[in-house]
Amino acid sequence: QVQLVESGGGLVQPGGSLRLSCAASGIIFRVNTMNWYRQAPGKQREFVAQITPSGRTNYADSLKGRFTISRDNAKSTVYLQMDSLKPEDTAVYYCHAPVYTDSWGQGTQVTVSS
Repeated sequence: QVQLVESGGGLVQPGGSLRLSCAASGIIFRVNTMNWYRQAPGKQREFVAQITPSGRTNYADSLKGRFTISRDNAKSTVYLQMDSLKPEDTAVYYCHAPVYTDSWGQGTQVTVSS
């Protein structure tokens, strides 16, 4: 079965950085596009970033320049480097493989606060 395990979240001050990881199993990782989403309290889940098998990346327009997605196929892991964090980035962050529509991990909490 598909398993996605997010990690790396925590409490960080505004302007700080975090690097999130998502380890995938049950899929052939190298042939899968991988996405990051986030969901803040009281808000709908929103798209954050995407990386294709070839390494092409896409970002939500509002996040371009601050967030960077990458992948390590040898480790079946996708990363999200988050810089210049703002309080409005506070959310639970999830990774997702689009072809496995209903397979989600537990998410990792990111809290940006002074």
